[in-house]
Amino acid sequence: MEFTVEGIEMGRQELEHLVRPIVAGLAVLVTLLLVVGAAIRDPRPHDIPVGVSGPPAAIDPIVAGFGQNAPGAFAFTTYGSAAEALAAIEAREIVGALIVEPTGPRLVVASGAGDAIGGAVSGAFSGAFTAQGAELTVETVNPLPAGDAHGIVLFFLVLAAAIGSIVAGAATTLGRSGRAWGEQALVLATYAVLAGIVGVATAAWLADGYGDGVWTAMAITILLALAVSLVVGAAARWLGAGGVALAAAVVVLLGLVSSGGPLGSAFLPDAYRAIAPWLPVGPAVEAMRGALAFGGAGLLAPVAVLVGWAAIGLAGLAAADVAPRPFVERPRVAVT
Repeated sequence: MEFTVEGIEMGRQELEHLVRPIVAGLAVLVTLLLVVGAAIRDPRPHDIPVGVSGPPAAIDPIVAGFGQNAPGAFAFTTYGSAAEALAAIEAREIVGALIVEPTGPRLVVASGAGDAIGGAVSGAFSGAFTAQGAELTVETVNPLPAGDAHGIVLFFLVLAAAIGSIVAGAATTLGRSGRAWGEQALVLATYAVLAGIVGVATAAWLADGYGDGVWTAMAITILLALAVSLVVGAAARWLGAGGVALAAAVVVLLGLVSSGGPLGSAFLPDAYRAIAPWLPVGPAVEAMRGALAFGGAGLLAPVAVLVGWAAIGLAGLAAADVAPRPFVERPRVAVT
């Protein structure tokens, strides 16, 4: 039996073709577990913004007690009146307010900020007053629409729009370097508009309506779809399939994990909370909550982030046409 160099080389290449997808799959599996596990293995509240209003003699011991027993869990802001504290909730400066009045203490919590956040605030303050033998009245304001009171459909709307945009961005640009960037951008802009209309209309149907905020929700979804699809498209033009994977991992996967999902980023470690506001998914979710539960309050910062990502993607797409050596897919040579 004879063994030729050519036969050994072909056998090595075949083995590589078999092993490579196994190694890649295992690498993705381990990376996902590490990234997600590090984020959620020990969820605890961090710097949840809460307002306090009332006589200093009643308020100061409560704030000091939380600072001692739950350091870093809440970030307190003192307001001169109950009206100021309630206005701060409406403006999304805080998620709840403890108001101590002659009739007794009451806690006002914005349920539209999220179940986990609202539950952490009401649970902590109710427990503190119960330990003192006092009764605390808890009120909820700024709810999400009744058909999606927990924001589950809203979150999956953002997730679906982001994943759909990966597919649209890759399909429009991958292997299509001969097509002008302006034409590709027009295709992705058309997709984004349709994604916003169809996605929000479907979510609103599932949630039995989103009220007046539905139009703002559509605009936010359009921005999200445009941002993600343009970034993925630009990455595909420069780096091919690897660029799609890289953009999806950073812009969508890491953005999804750092957003905390339905839980919220306030329960994640510092590193995740630091990057969450700068990736598209978290700001999109927050903007949706602002549109549907707070009358459009707090939209400026998240919308600016989405516009910024869209601008980065558009610039990258345009640059791929004029750069000296943008990525060009080479035809594969079949081994026989």
